[in-house]
Amino acid sequence: MKMNSLGLSTEKSLELSNDLNTLLANFQTYYQNLRGIHWNIKGKRFFDLHVKFEELYTDANMKVDMVAERILTLGGVPQHTFNDYIENSKVPVGKNVTRDEEAIRLIVDSLTELLVIERKILDASDVANDEGTNSMMSDFITEQEKTVWMMKAWLAEEI
Repeated sequence: MKMNSLGLSTEKSLELSNDLNTLLANFQTYYQNLRGIHWNIKGKRFFDLHVKFEELYTDANMKVDMVAERILTLGGVPQHTFNDYIENSKVPVGKNVTRDEEAIRLIVDSLTELLVIERKILDASDVANDEGTNSMMSDFITEQEKTVWMMKAWLAEEI
């Protein structure tokens, strides 16, 4: 088995970078959704939600950079075109979302999709003995599970 400078299998690193590119595409869609609902939210909860959505898109933007840099660290090339993102994203696209419940539902649905992808990467990075990717996915999952719980509580729904 050929190893890279990180002491990881070159083949498994390439597979992980491909999986991370899928995550990157989905995160970019999620990020753009957050920007859209931040800009377009209306109603009595505007002030609270406008600030919350900014907090979430700032966090998503940081995570996009972290994922892209991890892809580079593993020897891959991060996808960076809208066409790449559209082709590889499963996160639902929110267009002209202005109502609070619809915006929160979009966040929950987006995070639910991200969590599926991240758990797949978590398993694969564990098999590859890639602690860097594994740790990143573990941290993302922990934060996003809490956000899903909070958004579901806001919607008065069970997890």
